[in-house]
Amino acid sequence: MHAITIPEPGGPDALVWAEVPDPEPREAEVLVEVAAAAVNRADLLQRQGFYDPPPGASRYPGLECSGTIAALGPDVSGWAVGDQVCALLSGGGYAEKAAVPAGQLLPVPRGVDLVTAAALPEAACTVWSTVFMMARLRPAEMLLVHGGSSGIGTMAIQLAKAVGARVAVTAGSPEKLARCAELGADVGVDYREEDFVERVREATRGAGADVILDIIGAKYLGRNVETLAVDGRLVVIGLQGGTRGELDLGRLLTKRASVAATTLRGRPPREKAAIVAEVREHVWPLVEAGRVRPVVDRILRLEDAAEAHQVLESSAHIGKVLLTP
Repeated sequence: MHAITIPEPGGPDALVWAEVPDPEPREAEVLVEVAAAAVNRADLLQRQGFYDPPPGASRYPGLECSGTIAALGPDVSGWAVGDQVCALLSGGGYAEKAAVPAGQLLPVPRGVDLVTAAALPEAACTVWSTVFMMARLRPAEMLLVHGGSSGIGTMAIQLAKAVGARVAVTAGSPEKLARCAELGADVGVDYREEDFVERVREATRGAGADVILDIIGAKYLGRNVETLAVDGRLVVIGLQGGTRGELDLGRLLTKRASVAATTLRGRPPREKAAIVAEVREHVWPLVEAGRVRPVVDRILRLEDAAEAHQVLESSAHIGKVLLTP
């Protein structure tokens, strides 16, 4: 088969389309013939040499894919050759075939085509595990999403609105804010022109955001805590703005607030399987009902993965960028 490899860390040109051995499904794994893979910022970090795959995972980039089951490994039940699926991966999506733990498979939702389904697993699992399982967003609460036009952001807006929450987002252009509003965002903040702390306070009559989903990290830490409501919950899932910041514990105590940070890729298979099971139970019915939909910016050939990385690095996208073999 062919896959995108990274012989040496570097820029987008470090991605090399190469012939490689077919993966073999191990115990409790299936082999998926890939129809599409989605591009995530973690793939860019891996290409740059900053984010190695977990031990035992494929060395090829790609944290989610869709496709058709081509073979079953030992001790797999509930799935059959020919099933159309999408999958959460620890790596290996940028390839013509991928070996996937059976617990990380999801059926392609009714009403979603096989290629577009590749845009769902990582975003749905990330948002559900952080905003709902960890931060326990409730109806009528205010969720602030940084990077509202990203794949994660577009999913978070829709899921929050589906449970009856209000949503504020930050994004970098009027076009992106308009798309967020179309998806249901109540408040849009152009971070280049406006202060999200003040805008959220205005929108909540001084109360603040109950939950914040943050991809920036250190750069926003102090302002995020300032934005939190009493009993607010800040969840950090990205570090685009640095890794070290100053935390005002006094303000945190006064607000009875909490700060958490988490990743999805490095979790053991049993934890990923538990998240996938919750997503199938809670998110998939919303997708099949048309209340939540994958947002796809563009579809490129897998051989053109370097172009896809350039798109993400320039933040020229809204939603997901997909790659098809």
